This record gives sequence, C-alpha cells and structure tokens, in this order.
Amino acid sequence: MKKIRVGIIFGGKSAEHEVSLQSAKNIVDAIDKDKYEVVLIGIDKAGKWHLNETSSYLLNADNPKLIQLNKSNDHVAIVPGEADKQLIHTANAKQLDQLDVVFPIVHGTLGEDGSLQGMMRIANLPFVGPSVLSSSICMDKDIAKRLLKTAGIRVAEGLTFTRAKKDLVDYDEAVEKLGTPMFIKPANQGSSVGVSKVSTKEEFDKGIEAAFQYDHKVIIEETLVGREVECSVLGNEDPKASLPGEILPNTAFYSYESKYIDEKGAELAIPADLSEAETEHIQQTAIAAFEALQCEGLARVDFFLTKAGEVYVNEVNTLPGFTKISMYPKLWEVSGMTYPDLINRLIELAIERHEAVDKLKSSVLE
Repeated sequence: MKKIRVGIIFGGKSAEHEVSLQSAKNIVDAIDKDKYEVVLIGIDKAGKWHLNETSSYLLNADNPKLIQLNKSNDHVAIVPGEADKQLIHTANAKQLDQLDVVFPIVHGTLGEDGSLQGMMRIANLPFVGPSVLSSSICMDKDIAKRLLKTAGIRVAEGLTFTRAKKDLVDYDEAVEKLGTPMFIKPANQGSSVGVSKVSTKEEFDKGIEAAFQYDHKVIIEETLVGREVECSVLGNEDPKASLPGEILPNTAFYSYESKYIDEKGAELAIPADLSEAETEHIQQTAIAAFEALQCEGLARVDFFLTKAGEVYVNEVNTLPGFTKISMYPKLWEVSGMTYPDLINRLIELAIERHEAVDKLKSSVLE
C-alpha cells in the first residue's frame, strides 16, 4: 500500500521557534513510518524554507536550550494555482513530489495565526489544525475573549490597548478596575512570551514596554485565583474532549521556560484530581469554547477553576506544543489514545476537512 506523504512544517520566525523544533522532533519520532512518508520542511528565523533529511534536520536535538534547525542548501517555495506538486526546489525549479497532507507545527506568529493556514489553502493542500479564521481568532486573545464572552463563557476581566493608544495606559485606572497583581500580555503571542505578572507601578511600566516589544496590541488582565486546568479537544464537526490535566507551577506563574525548557518548572497532574461533575463541566466548556471559536482538528483549552467551582477560559491554543512535556498529547494518552494514534487521527481529520471543502461550489455558474 502506498504511503501517505506528510509534510511536517516547523520552526518559523516567531519567538516560539525552538518550541516548534521540539514539537517536530516528537512528531517525527512517534509517527507511524509504515503508513507515512515524512517530508521535513524547516523554516529558519529569517523565514526561509529548508528541505531537510530526517537524519540531520536538528542540531542539539536533545537539549531544549541549545536546539537549532540544521539549515540545508535545498530551499523550497510554493507555486500558487497548481493542482498538485505545488512545492518546488528553488535552486533548479524542480517540482517536489506531491504532499498528501501538511502538518504545520509552527507555533506563534506566522504559524498559528492563520498566515500559514492561508498559504496552505491557496496551495490547495490539506493541513492539520483549525482553519484560517479560527486560527486568527484564537491567536488574538482580545478578539477570542470577546467571542467567548458573547457565547456565555466566563473569561477574565481586562483592558486592551493598541500601540496608537499606548499613552492612555494608566496604572491607577488599571488597579481600580482589575486590582493587583495583574497580568500584562501581548494580544497575539503564545507560550507566555512577553507576559508579566505585576504588582507595582514600576513593574507595570516595565511590563507594558515588554509586551509592546512583541505585539501592537496589549491586554491587561485581572489575576484569577484558582487551579490551572487544561483540556485537549479533537475533532471537526463532532469534537471530543480529553480528560483534564492540572498545571502545578513551581514558579510565580507558568512561564515559557517552565513549559518547554525546565522539566522541573512545573508538575503535571494527569489526569487532574477533579470530581466527576468538575471533569464533565470542564470537558463541556472546552467543547463549547472550541465550537464558539469555530475550531477544527485540534485545540487545547486552558482554564482557571476557582474554589467556588467557577470555570474561566484563559485561552484556546490551536497548535499546542507537542514536546515531550506538553499537555496536549499527554492528556490524550491518559484518555486512551497513544501518541501515534493521535497523529494518525489528526491527519485523517485534515484530509476529511479538505475533501469536504473541495465539494463546495466556488462559483454560481457551476
């Protein structure tokens, strides 16, 4: 039986470049080699696409602090409008053998925000994960939380400022509305990049400056006191939720380093120690958030669970980490789905969605 050619696109220009390299490594290690032929496309920090070999695509592969893309001399470009063999080698304009599906595991800006998804749509390639619209929505925490709130789902209270209105940011006004400590976040970043927990005006001012280094829009949010619970969602039209897990940070908050570099930065309770009713409530809310933001394929929904039993959605991640300490695959594993089976199901969902989209009319004359 002919193997399915899977293009794994990883790396990228965002601050989460190294996380993406780790995610790609885990996927490559776990994917069923008898069923899939892997084609590796690494994007360097300048945005250039490299065709890589599975034997040599990473440097310092086992060290999260030093991991790097091993740049090749074989670069790749997309030719829009082609029905197949849309990728070419830039050196000789030779077509790359057809990809059956793409697994874009590029986290953050230009990978998780709809940009890469839009490119795949233009190239007519099936791809794993949510569509252009839901990817864009979920990447923008401000827009996502407005939609979640409209859907009746609890979110933290906050203030949003664009760079053009940066001069209107006022510490005393923020304290009056949100109390202290507060969290300051770039609106369009993930993995806690550029996030600060602040309690004083000095920390506040530094946090605002830091956040604006990563985005043109910044959110200031109240601190929600509660357990940090996460739930993985999988599916297209009939999504399912995993058992929830709990983050038990060993630091002030669950930082980038705690998530992806320091294995002792946090303890993971998988599954979370929750009552049956709490588990069901978390799962139902995860699916409701997934559907409210029109997600498809996969997403990880992050919550705060207060002592009063109130459930708040913190954010929805449409391409969550697939590193060896990442919650998304771990939660499915404890829910009865192995890592290889999870990858297989994600690829199936990508192809199913692509086939459904292909059946839609693109013209009233058809």
